[in-house]
Formats: sequence, C-alpha cells, structure tokens
Amino acid sequence: MASGAAEPGAELLSFTRFRDSSAARLAYGYGPRSLLEMRESEFGRLAGTVYLDHAGATLFSQSQLTNFTNDLMENIYGNPHSQNITSKLTHDTVEHMRYRILAHFHTTPEEYSVIFTAGSTAALKLVAEAFPWVSRGPDSSGSQFCYLTDSHTSVVGMRNVAKAMNVTSTPVRPEDMWSAKEQGAVACEPDSRLLHLFCYPAQSNFSGTRYPLSWIGEVKSGRMSPVSVPGKWFVLLDAASYVSSSPLDLSAHQADFVPISFYKIFGFPTGLGALLVNNHVATLLRKNYFGGGTAAAYLAGEDFYIPRQSVTERFEDGTISFLDIIALKHGFDALEHLTGGMENIRQHTFTLTQYTYAALSSLHYPNGAPVVRIYSDSDFSSPDVQGPVINFNVLDDNGNIIGYSQVDKMASLYNIHLRTGCFCNTGACQRHLGISNEKVKKHLQAGHVCGDDVDLIDGQPTGSVRVSFGYMSTLEDAQAFLKFIIATRLSSPDGQPVPHASPREAGAPAAEGKVQDMPAVTGRCLLPQEGTGTDSAVWTDSHPASNTICLHLPLSEATRTQQISSEKAAGVLHGDHGPHVVTNIYLYPIKSCAAFEVTKWPLSKQGLLYDRSWMVVNHNGVCLSQKQEPRLCLIQPFIDLQQRIMVIKAQGMEPIEVPLEEDSERAQICQSKVCADRVNTYDCGEKIASWLSRFFGRPCHLIKQSSSFQRNAKKKHGKDQPFGTTATLSLVNEAQYLLINTSSILELQQQLCISDENEKEELFPMKDLISRFRANIITNGTRAFEEEKWGEISIGSLHFQVLGPCHRCQMICIDQKTGQRNQDIFQKLSESRQRKVNFGVYLMHESLDLSSPCFLSVGSQVLPVCKENVEFHNLPALKKYQDVTS
Repeated sequence: MASGAAEPGAELLSFTRFRDSSAARLAYGYGPRSLLEMRESEFGRLAGTVYLDHAGATLFSQSQLTNFTNDLMENIYGNPHSQNITSKLTHDTVEHMRYRILAHFHTTPEEYSVIFTAGSTAALKLVAEAFPWVSRGPDSSGSQFCYLTDSHTSVVGMRNVAKAMNVTSTPVRPEDMWSAKEQGAVACEPDSRLLHLFCYPAQSNFSGTRYPLSWIGEVKSGRMSPVSVPGKWFVLLDAASYVSSSPLDLSAHQADFVPISFYKIFGFPTGLGALLVNNHVATLLRKNYFGGGTAAAYLAGEDFYIPRQSVTERFEDGTISFLDIIALKHGFDALEHLTGGMENIRQHTFTLTQYTYAALSSLHYPNGAPVVRIYSDSDFSSPDVQGPVINFNVLDDNGNIIGYSQVDKMASLYNIHLRTGCFCNTGACQRHLGISNEKVKKHLQAGHVCGDDVDLIDGQPTGSVRVSFGYMSTLEDAQAFLKFIIATRLSSPDGQPVPHASPREAGAPAAEGKVQDMPAVTGRCLLPQEGTGTDSAVWTDSHPASNTICLHLPLSEATRTQQISSEKAAGVLHGDHGPHVVTNIYLYPIKSCAAFEVTKWPLSKQGLLYDRSWMVVNHNGVCLSQKQEPRLCLIQPFIDLQQRIMVIKAQGMEPIEVPLEEDSERAQICQSKVCADRVNTYDCGEKIASWLSRFFGRPCHLIKQSSSFQRNAKKKHGKDQPFGTTATLSLVNEAQYLLINTSSILELQQQLCISDENEKEELFPMKDLISRFRANIITNGTRAFEEEKWGEISIGSLHFQVLGPCHRCQMICIDQKTGQRNQDIFQKLSESRQRKVNFGVYLMHESLDLSSPCFLSVGSQVLPVCKENVEFHNLPALKKYQDVTS
C-alpha cells in the first residue's frame, strides 16, 4: 500500500459528475422500475456480493427459473422423435424456439437455420468438420483457413481439423485486417471451387474490443481479404461474447456461420448453444457420421444412407436437449420483461463500463504513477467499439505489475468475483502483455499451464485481471470494485487505508456474524495407561504431568512454553539464535476444522497419524473449506487413541463420537476429489451428518479416506528414494507436513502492529497468527524466513525433504477462534514478501521406516541443511505449491 497522504488521484470519481461531463447522453437502468428493486426481487442471492464475471457467465433471474420449473410441472414433454401427443408438443415447442431465436437476431427461417449444439465450442467444431475444404495438391493451393489472433481457443482449435484436411491455416493480426481494408479490393471469384473461411469475434472476450461487423460484407464481397489468394471467402462471426450484451442484426450483417451460447445471454441453461447457418451455404456442408434422427433411410447390412433434407435434421445427431431448449423461452421472456430488449442492455452496460474505465484511469499514486494498466484497442468512446469488459493489471507505485492471483485473492476478501488469467485467448494475451512465442514455451517448461495461478515469471505477467458487466449490474457494483482498488492500493489523507464499504454494502470485506469467542483448544491430555504402548491413551480432566502426552494444550500455554518475550523476539529478529527445536505440533483430523495440539504423536506413511483423514462435504459430495464455510474452524476434533474414537465438539452442540477406523464390512466406498485427485472415501454415517447439518444449517456429511486407498503426491521427490517412488498423502492439498518458524511469525506480527496515541496495540497475538497458518510443526531459533533456504532437515532421528514454500490463499485471513475475516494479514504479507504470499515450507518423509513406531515430539532438536549443501538427484523442477492449510 502506498504511504503518505493521498493525492486527488485517490478519490472515487463521482458518477453524477461523470455523466454531466459526457458529451453523449448515457443511459442507466431500464425505465421507471428501480434497478435495485429488480436486483432484490430477481437476484436476491447477490446480496453482499459483487459479481463481475458476466463475460464468463451471466446470471439467471428468479422469475426465469420459476417460470421454467412451472412449465415442466404443468406439461408433459416427450422425446421429439416419437409420434405421440407429448412428443408432438415437444417438437412444436422446439420449432417455435428456432423462430424465436431467429427473430431475436432480426432474421427469418428463409435466411438462416438454427442447429442446436452443446455450446458455441461445439458449433465451431461442427463448422470445422463440415466446411467444404479443398486440400492442397499438385494442381491447387487449396483452401485457406484464416482467423483473427484475438480469438477464443475454440476458434484457434479449428486449425487442427483444417490441418488434417491438408488445408493451410493463417493467423491474422487485427492490424493486418485494418491494413487489408486500406489496400482495397482483391481478386474475388464467386464461382471458384476454392472456398476459404475467415473467423473473427464480434467482441474480444479478452479486452471487450468490438470489431467492425462491416468486415463480414467486405470479406465476402472481396473488398478486403485476410490473405491475397484467389477464391471465394466465407465468414464465421464468433458472436458468443458479443450477443450477451448487444443486439445482432443478421439482416444487415449476413455472416455465413454464427455460433452462440445461451448462458452468456441469460445465464440458463448451460451446455446449450446453437450454430446459425446462412441457408445459402447450408447445402455446401459435408457430414460423415450420422446419428439418430438424421437419416431419411439407411441399411444396417449394406453401406446405404440417405440424410434428411433439412440442415437442422442432418446435423442434430441423436435426441436434442429438448428441455433445455424449452427453457430458452423463459430466458428470452425474462430478458425482455426486465430490460425491454438488448439495445437497453447495450446502453446500460456500456455506461457502467465507461464510468469504471474513467474512474480506473484517473487513479494514481502520490508519486503520479498509475494504479492500473488497461489493455484495450478502443478508447471506450461508444458501445460500437467497446463491450462491457475491462482488462487490466494492477501496478505498484514503481510501475511493477502485481500478479493477478494476488489481486483475485484480495478481491475475494471483499466478496468481489472477477476473472483472471488469459481467458482462453492466448493471442490477445500475448499481444497486449508483450509475451513472445518463445516466452510462452518457456513458461510451459517452468510449469505454467493455461488456467493456473502462476501469475508472474521473472517479474513478467502471464495474464491479467478482467471485470465485465451484465444486464443486472449496478452502479453500486462498479463503485464497490473501485473502492476495493482504492482501499488496497492507495491511502487516505491520514495515511490509513481508505475506508471500505460497510459489511451491509456489496463489496465490503466479507464478515460473518460475530461468533461468541471459544477457546481454540482445551487443556485435556492423554495419560498413558498401564499395560498400553506409548501410542495409546485415554482422556482425563487432570492437568498435564511430567509423563503425559499432552495432546491439546491451550495456545496461550503453548506460547508461554516457548517463553518468547518482546525482548527475545527482538533478539531473534536481529540474529541472536536460540536452539533449533520443535515448539508445537498440530494435526487437523478434519480438513479445514480446528487444530488438535499434541506434544508427542505417532507418524504414519501419510504424515502425522490421522492428520486430515476426514473432511466435511456438502449435499453434492463436494469438499467444504473455510473459503466457503469459515465456521468450519469452530468444529473441534479430539483424538482418543485408547478408545479408538474421535470426539467432535462445537459451541451449542453436544459432543459426538466417530470411530477412528471404518467397519470394513459395512463401509460403502465412494469417490471424492481433493485438489483434482480422485480419492476413495466412505461416509461416516447419518448421525454425524445430522450433527454437522444442524450446526451449519445445511446438509453436510463427514467422510474419511479409505484405509485401503493410497493417494500419491503429484510430484516425485526424495533424495534417498529410488527415482519414481512417490509420497503418499492423506486429504491434504499438497504435502505431508507444513512447517512454520516463530521468527517469521514475529516479523509479520511487527508489521501488523499499529500505534495509537498512547500505547502499542497488539492486534494479532502470536497464538492467533500461528493458528491462522495451520501448520503441523512450529520451530524456533532461526531468522525470519530462513526456512525457505533449507533443502532438508532432521528432527530428532527423523529426516525430511523440504519441498518448497507454501503459497498462501485468503484462508489466512480467517480468525480461527471466531470465523471472522480480516484482510490485513494477506495484504501485509503480500506487500512484505514482494507480492508473493509465501509462508512456511512443505516437508516430506525421507525413507520412513514404520517397522517400529515413529513419533514426532515437542522439544526435539531441528537440524536444517541449506539448499546449497544438498545435492538433488533426479528431482524434477518444483512447481508452485498450493496452500495445504485447509
């Protein structure tokens, strides 16, 4: 965050002043009905949330879904390929929807046909496979497939189909098309057998730039050409992004092929699109495969097949998704009822976009440096040249780019949903960010792939941030986003962060209702019983004795045990080293739930015994984490090794017991996923499911990783292990152990402290910070962040490989005692660690021998070996690790 007083560039641009200064009249809203009223009645689920990813998927309205559901409940829709009454109803309704779609795009069945597909990508694939390509040969240069480099991946992917047909593919830059227009007419042969295809987007899904629809007629007529070759050109207009917020008049701009996706327009249904085909070219399309409903006649025992005459019947293989098609009626109805039509949406979304662009562009640091860098080919002057999309990167006051992953994580703390990366448009990403082809290949070798969150490589961005508006977006959404940028990048006149919106306002930092403070841990211990091994014990309410295995000391007691005073903290930070010892050990039996502190604990081949062996899932079987459900931290598990049970407690709930191991005869194995890994689990029963459901107020289940299932780590590590062996994992995200260093915590604590007029106020006590990072092993006696230089460590007789740093997510902002969020920790860590929020290191066993019991104990000496003193043989380059703290 910039320091010092804020300049005028830190102020939020007034919307009234913006509209008054505009030369053109700017429309906002949809007539007499208040936009906020529409939001409350139709999009109540957005309360407290700022949704700015409409270019990815817009949202459906309440009335749209209600009317569709009522339609299904009141009517019987059968398979349209049958001949009964219900099937006739379906067939007629589907045909009516074809007419409705064509009317929406200002054309008729005489001009265009509607082929329903699984989405715009499927429509593009259909064109690639069916276009009448002419292959290169001795006597012919063959067809040309040209596409604008500012195109979606699904367009670029058509070139592989063309390549298989021995057809030349040529990428065309936007500036090449402009120069082609200036050069004028080229040879056009309407009767030529050489047929070429040019694809371009009506609107860039990367930047929102709108390309001229006039290109359609100019390319088809020969007045301009992507490449100078003889032949006849056809045009595919990728309209998926454009039609989500603008009308498209196909009577004026007669593209040959127009792929669309309906969820981009009104949110539901997903997985349904269409290819609008100009009837003049429909007869040219070729097709090899034939499915149900496409044949006029065929023989099973002879190579005989006659297709149906209609282009829609020929290309809609099998039973179409007729219920989804019926849902389109209610989508169009809702859109027209709520907004009055696409032109109103066009004007409304552009006003929000132009205002947000102007406000973002005006933000500057006190030294005059801009806060953001916007990527666009337009000046945002009109909706003819710019759609409701703004693509940018955030800068620091030195002009360095802040990685999009960090911006995304901070935005989530304010309940702002945006999009980051390259948006399936590598061409535009390369062009605007200056990424060469060689760099893209180098990034791949470094482990960066499309869709991950590796945002900076060698200080250079691999992607950017995108916000986009939809028909239900409001001025409050735009201003909440702008306040978020100001609050996280600029300072108010008193040097403090600009105040953000209150929790009741959209875009304010997410905060749950304050939960009554509960101790994060209790003082109960396990006493070894006569005749039992050291790995079994029973609960007692007595205080720890010298021979106890204390499994759940209060964090305050643990802090006293460490004997870290402010004087010693200063000494550690200035290089006075104490002994390298383990000060605390934590395991997290239930993923994302409260810690269970121990002083000595047995190890398994997956890490600490029972660490993250269970997880809470929702009604769909999807794992819950504190990102979605912060109250998970209030669930307190206790392990009783003697009785072989886990006791689970929570405020206001009676304790409940769960067996440590499954009943192999009764356990029903089910498939689950953890960080894209398939895992075999079993349900722990209806009793605990009911307990969790009552606590969270929604259906939940507790599941446990099956003891017979082995989950291997994605990467292969281990100096002493044969190459090819892998670590086995529990339900952790990435690694077996996570270690943090108290000196690192102390440095962060100093940075987070604020001063008032009278005294130093400790906002984040040590015990609070330690709990937020959810580590297994806490050590002391080292300099801050020295652990990141370690290559391996020994703890007592145990040896561990240091895999790399833990790259943190926004979960560290959650107070583990209350479930409340505070974004300061993430932001401060991001700033102090050069915008990469690394904290703690991952460990993995080295050659763990479990033929005899192995234990990890508090007080054990830690012997680190720095990376430069460790030889890493046969170790692949480490990818960035995800946060294991759940």
